[in-house]
Amino acid sequence: MATKLKVLLLEPFHSGSHQAWAEGLINHTRHEISLISHPGSFWRWRVRGSALTMAEKTQELVNEKGKPDVVLASGMIDLAAWLGFTKRFIGDPPVVLYQHENQLTYPVPSGKSPDNSMKFVNWKNMAIADQIWFNSNFHRESVKEALPEFLKNVPDMSHLHLLEQVTEKMQVVPVGVELSEIAFSDTVQNPPLVLWNHRWEYDKDPEAFITSLRKLHEEGIQFNFAVTGESSPQDPDAIKSQFGKLSEFIFSSGHLPRSKYISLLSKADVVVSSSMHEFFGISIVEALSAGAIPVLPKRLSYPEIVPEQWHDFVFYQSEEMTERLREVLNDIENWKKNVAGLGEAMRRFDWVNVIKFYDDKLEEIFIDAC
Repeated sequence: MATKLKVLLLEPFHSGSHQAWAEGLINHTRHEISLISHPGSFWRWRVRGSALTMAEKTQELVNEKGKPDVVLASGMIDLAAWLGFTKRFIGDPPVVLYQHENQLTYPVPSGKSPDNSMKFVNWKNMAIADQIWFNSNFHRESVKEALPEFLKNVPDMSHLHLLEQVTEKMQVVPVGVELSEIAFSDTVQNPPLVLWNHRWEYDKDPEAFITSLRKLHEEGIQFNFAVTGESSPQDPDAIKSQFGKLSEFIFSSGHLPRSKYISLLSKADVVVSSSMHEFFGISIVEALSAGAIPVLPKRLSYPEIVPEQWHDFVFYQSEEMTERLREVLNDIENWKKNVAGLGEAMRRFDWVNVIKFYDDKLEEIFIDAC
């Protein structure tokens, strides 16, 4: 019989994809998971300050339910500090670090300097954890590649001698996604509906999306489009300032409640990304599961998420987003055929299919620690 563990889940940034991951795990696991979380805001303060406040909540939880068998910590925390604050009452459970993202390889906006203190927190977290889980192989390999150079740039007493020990703890454990509530649709809107379902921030390069839509509109190609995701323009004046004349073709804009977002996915014909940063891609997995035709850059985690048999029909090279989007919008029916089966392939990320992997790995680390 499988062991049922008491798992303490730490999520210092409980919103967006972090919240979806935490709640999905809790809803599907066979283990007893106790969540300690903070609201998803002020991310730098969460990294610097959440260790102490989460330690206080941990003591309350331990007093109520006893010591955990395993700790699973999402990465936006100073894990070494949290372990220091909790050492008198937490016991010695194995600790797993889940890396949704990292600051070592995060693209820095033009004109700004990287915050190395955040990078050192990432490094210390990895050094102190018993296992380090990355949401994609791309994410893991990019961190492994960045660490040696980062660790060389210190005044003295480099940590380079610990690098091999840390990299041996790294594993890939993909994000689970709630897909059972998303129905596949092969209907086509008239005109086609283009979906942008990412954060409206520089690392997702929304300007490239706007530029492509403007060019295609000038060519007379017909479409509507929807913009949803955190930080997406919602105020009508903000929309007009971003999209100008294109604003009359907006089908939907702004962050949506889950039920309305799922309804929007069922109507989307095409999903577009121009991201400079993506370590997994939950929103893309959701849109493909609903039947949208992907127009994605051949970089980041995307070639890993999409099975190779569809690569020729899914990816554009470098600056070719407009060209590929034009081809798709001019021949939607054939492009639907080109990506037939891709929506079903995304179901491998459904929580119902990945939860056993999570549960078994948590049990393994507990047994190994005994």
